[in-house]
Amino acid sequence: MRRIIAICKEVPLLPIAIIAAIPLALLGSWRPWEAAGVSLTFGPFNPGVGQWIVIALVVYTIVVTVIGMIDDLRHGHVGVDLLAVIAIASTVAVQEYWAAWAVVLMISSGEAIEEFAQSKAEGNLTALVDAAPRTAHVVTLPGVGVRAAAAGADGTAGDAEGDMTADGFRKVASVDVPNAAETNKSTTQTKPYDAAGEHFETVPVDQVKLGDVILVLPGETVPVDGELLSGVATLDLSNINGEPVPREVYAGARVLSGAVNGSTALTMRATQLAQDSQYQKILELVSSAQESRPTVVKTADVLAVPFTILSLAIAGIAWAVAGTPLRFAQVLVLATPCPLLIAAPVAYVAGTGRLAKAGILIKAQDVLENLGRVSHIFFDKTGTLTVKQPQVVRVEKPFENSSPYDENHILMMAGVVEGYSVHILSKGIAAAGQKAMQELYARYENGQRLCAERDLPGHGRDYPVVKNIEEQSGKGVSGEVNGHAVRVGRFAYVTADEAGFTHVLGAGAAAGIAAGAVADSAVGDSATGTAAGDSKKPEVNSLFAPLEPDEMAAYVAIDGKLAARIVLRDVPRENAKSSLEKLHRLGVKKLSMLTGDKEASARIIAGEVGIDDVQSELFPEGKVAAVKNATEDAHQNQPAWDKVVQRVVGESMTRQVTMMVGDGVNDAPVLAVADIGMAMTDGTSTAASESAQVVIMNDDIASVPRAIAIARRTKKVMLQAVLVGLGLAIIGMVAAAFNLIPVVVGAFMQEAIDVVSILWALTALLDRE
Repeated sequence: MRRIIAICKEVPLLPIAIIAAIPLALLGSWRPWEAAGVSLTFGPFNPGVGQWIVIALVVYTIVVTVIGMIDDLRHGHVGVDLLAVIAIASTVAVQEYWAAWAVVLMISSGEAIEEFAQSKAEGNLTALVDAAPRTAHVVTLPGVGVRAAAAGADGTAGDAEGDMTADGFRKVASVDVPNAAETNKSTTQTKPYDAAGEHFETVPVDQVKLGDVILVLPGETVPVDGELLSGVATLDLSNINGEPVPREVYAGARVLSGAVNGSTALTMRATQLAQDSQYQKILELVSSAQESRPTVVKTADVLAVPFTILSLAIAGIAWAVAGTPLRFAQVLVLATPCPLLIAAPVAYVAGTGRLAKAGILIKAQDVLENLGRVSHIFFDKTGTLTVKQPQVVRVEKPFENSSPYDENHILMMAGVVEGYSVHILSKGIAAAGQKAMQELYARYENGQRLCAERDLPGHGRDYPVVKNIEEQSGKGVSGEVNGHAVRVGRFAYVTADEAGFTHVLGAGAAAGIAAGAVADSAVGDSATGTAAGDSKKPEVNSLFAPLEPDEMAAYVAIDGKLAARIVLRDVPRENAKSSLEKLHRLGVKKLSMLTGDKEASARIIAGEVGIDDVQSELFPEGKVAAVKNATEDAHQNQPAWDKVVQRVVGESMTRQVTMMVGDGVNDAPVLAVADIGMAMTDGTSTAASESAQVVIMNDDIASVPRAIAIARRTKKVMLQAVLVGLGLAIIGMVAAAFNLIPVVVGAFMQEAIDVVSILWALTALLDRE
């Protein structure tokens, strides 16, 4: 009922037209003015009360439609509303008042159907907009946030300088302490303490200032980007990146606007204004897509002109042959423009909403059209085809080694220490350490008590005892884990004693000790690892096998002895190969990889994911040149006849489309030069997405073929809806020209054709995968 009332408010002519059927049926030919001797006859026209009501509705509809046509022309849109005006006027001219009423009803109900279809198609986009935060709880405790500082500055909380001591601390005002009797007396008159009223003030999100401390209550949406001040918080990021499982974050973590808070309140400090926050970026993309008009919809506007001419030609010929103007009206009431005017844009809005539901946002609906014709895709390697950080692939012990620790113990202790490091390799080692720790827990729960450290402090604890963490930039990190001295980093660092001179390898590693002074150069320039190309020194090779070209390593010493080498490499995403295979099945002709890495490393990754065309050792400008050249070549191969078609209808039939898929800041220039730039983010990065036309919010490479599949299906559904609608309309007009369809029946058939066409367009919302 609420939806019906809302539709009637949007289209007030609809309920009026429905009610008008009552006087038309009961008072259609009643002429009370004739009893008074008044005549309202105009030539052959002598309508009754009910018929005059219909004529008034027709005049109103024609005026509103003509005003809409003029407004459309001002905005560059060519429509076929002229057919509706002529059709409704012709029914009155031939005194077919029920047909005129039916056409008015069809026009008004058509508008209602369009409103419903648009709202249904935009449902996924509207859900994003509705979830936008609108208010924020700004903490107002004394001395907290920028508002307290501002209050002191303008004198409302005292003179800013006068309130500060010489040491830079805020002065504490003295308070007179009342005697016990006064205290007891006052306590009986004290009002209950209102924590909510004292602690925060609810303001519109646009009024949040940088540095404000914000309280987010359970279940509320984070209003602006900020830094978490609470110890821990659980956030639902599904509105941002489609991540289905809530994420647990800790103090100091970045908190994104649009995230939904969990079951406990959190406090955060605003680091971005509302208009610069992450969710606002998402809303800008949604708004841009909603307001744009794809080329194919513009083409539908162009096709409206020949359709109008064809309809008028059929109607005119029918009138001339039959010799009665009624035949003209019979034909035109079936000349429905809705497949062009409504079904085409509804299909594309539905496709845009389908993409949004899949975590894929587009900046304009033209992108949806081009996505379906992509023939050449360029991929950045690191972070796009591969995971974002190098991952541990194996743990190697020295050839001559008497360490009692197995791989899990070594990884666990190295991972715990690396968890305190900021080096690029630390996250990969820390993640592997967490996994090893879980395996050790499982073994302990299963009753194993034979590990080497079973008698040492910390064994069997939920988390190791960690002490004395120290990181030396360019060398490595050290600490004490469960009583063991652990070092992780470069070869020379982990094999040196506390003074940094004497090597402390095992007794069996004497061959490596002799040349230890130059071992540092054997492990590259990274703080905790070594590049493969730099691991050729004999002292390292005497302890470990050579690394592969795409591998890097960090060394681990436990209790002063070299225990192992942790080998890491760029690992392809788990679903990268299957996603690229799906692209081939979708008809994408060529897949290329662009990377700044060495050719040997790039070839290994390319072989694992199934890419043949590899362009390596490229600087950003080299990537730009590669994509630009491919784009220009694709455009030059466009045949002459297609260029003519593109000039006429605004859309090429054969032009090849290039697309670049990247994830980082350095990908922004190359994303801009491709026909389509696609940025893969996890919802927390905007640098690349600002230059891209398509933004994947869930950091899933499977979304690349999914986007192309949705785009192709959207266009297919749109063409089906338009062709079916126009085909039925033309068949109906021809039948009416032969007097097979009465004018009133034709008006209702026209509405049925509209409904079929629009419902067909809405099937673009369905997931056919």
